[in-house]
Amino acid sequence: MSPLSPDALKIYWSADEVATNLLVFVNLLGALLLGFIVGYERSYHGRAAGMRTYGLVCMASAALVVIIGYPGYWYGGQGLQPAATDPTRVIQGIVTGIGFLGAGVIMREGFTISGLTTAASIWASSAIGILVGVGFYAAAILLALLSATCMMLVSRLEGWLPSRQAVAITMRFRAGFTPRQDVLARAALKRGYELAPGSFAIGYDAGQAEWRFVAVSLGKANGTPITQLAEELAGFEGVDSFKLSHARN
Repeated sequence: MSPLSPDALKIYWSADEVATNLLVFVNLLGALLLGFIVGYERSYHGRAAGMRTYGLVCMASAALVVIIGYPGYWYGGQGLQPAATDPTRVIQGIVTGIGFLGAGVIMREGFTISGLTTAASIWASSAIGILVGVGFYAAAILLALLSATCMMLVSRLEGWLPSRQAVAITMRFRAGFTPRQDVLARAALKRGYELAPGSFAIGYDAGQAEWRFVAVSLGKANGTPITQLAEELAGFEGVDSFKLSHARN
C-alpha cells in the first residue's frame, strides 16, 4: 500500500490517533500557559526574553517529552514494533539545548553581569514543560507559581535584608601622575566603601595609567550614592576620566 494512498492517510485520522493527538494538544496548551505565567515577569521588566520565549520553551519541552509516551501511535501506528524509547535521553537533550539558549542571554560588561536570572528562569521553564510532558501536572503548576513568585518577590526580600552594594570604578589618570592604592583606600573609606583587593586590573597606555577595581560599601546605609561619587571624582587631582557603574549580577 502506498504511503500516500487514501487508505494509508486515513490511518492518521483514526479515532485512536485523533484521541491521542487531542491529549498531546491539551498538554501543549497547558505548558504554553504555564510558560506565559513565568515569562510575564520578564516582559513586565522589559527583558528581551518575555512571554513568547518562555511559552515556546515550555511548550516545546513538553512536546518532546509527551510524544515519548505514545510510541505505538508514531507514524500512524504503522511501525513494525513499538519503538524502545528512553525519556531520560530526551530530557538530557532538552537540558543541553536550553543551556545554549540561556548562555545567549547572559551579557558581561566589565564587572557587571546581566541575564543570569533570565537564563535560570528559561531553564526552569523547560523543566515545567518536561513535568507537563510526563504527566506531573500538579508539580508543573507548583513549579510555575514558585518560579514566578521567586522572580517577583525575592528582589523585595533582598531589599529588606542587610546587604552591601558594589560599585565598579574605572579611573584613567593624567600623563605623569602616579596613583597610590592607599590614598584611594582612605578616600573610599571616608565615603563608606572599602576596596575589594582581588578586583584590581591596572593598565598603562600612552603615558597614562588606568585602574579598574570594585569598591564595596560597608553597609546598606553607609555607601555614598553613585551620583555623588561621580561629582566628587570629577574634582580629584590627577584624574583625567572615570566611569562608575553598579557591579551586579
